[in-house]
Amino acid sequence: MTKSNSAGEAFQRGFSLISAIFLLVVIAALGAFAVTLSTTQHQSAALDVMGSRAYHAARTGVEWAAFQVISSPFNAPAPATCATNFAAGTLGGALAPFTVNVTCGAVSHPEGTDALGATNYVWVYEVSASAVTGGNPGDSSYVERVISVTLAK
Repeated sequence: MTKSNSAGEAFQRGFSLISAIFLLVVIAALGAFAVTLSTTQHQSAALDVMGSRAYHAARTGVEWAAFQVISSPFNAPAPATCATNFAAGTLGGALAPFTVNVTCGAVSHPEGTDALGATNYVWVYEVSASAVTGGNPGDSSYVERVISVTLAK
């Protein structure tokens, strides 16, 4: 048996409460989604910046190795490997958290003779520099960039 008002319509009780709870749950879910999306975007932007810094730290290592190659006397015999004792502690500012590793190898190639008949050699250097920060691969803050170049002297 249902109660009715004077016009004969059945009373509807409690429907407003269910609608309000449903709307609160939907709005809360949308808010949680928006916060998650915003957090992900901020983390992604921060990793983009760190990736750019890692690139410049690796480039610093390559430029250091290039300077070592260029600053050696031109007529001095080149060693089989070039110096790789790059001190990562010398990086400062935004590049300070990066560890830079430089590897370098040298190979000589005969390139004709000079006026006295001696063989001229061209030394080709393979230089690779990696910049790493953030712990281990797979960590959320891990960033690594590697740059490889070929130099000839």
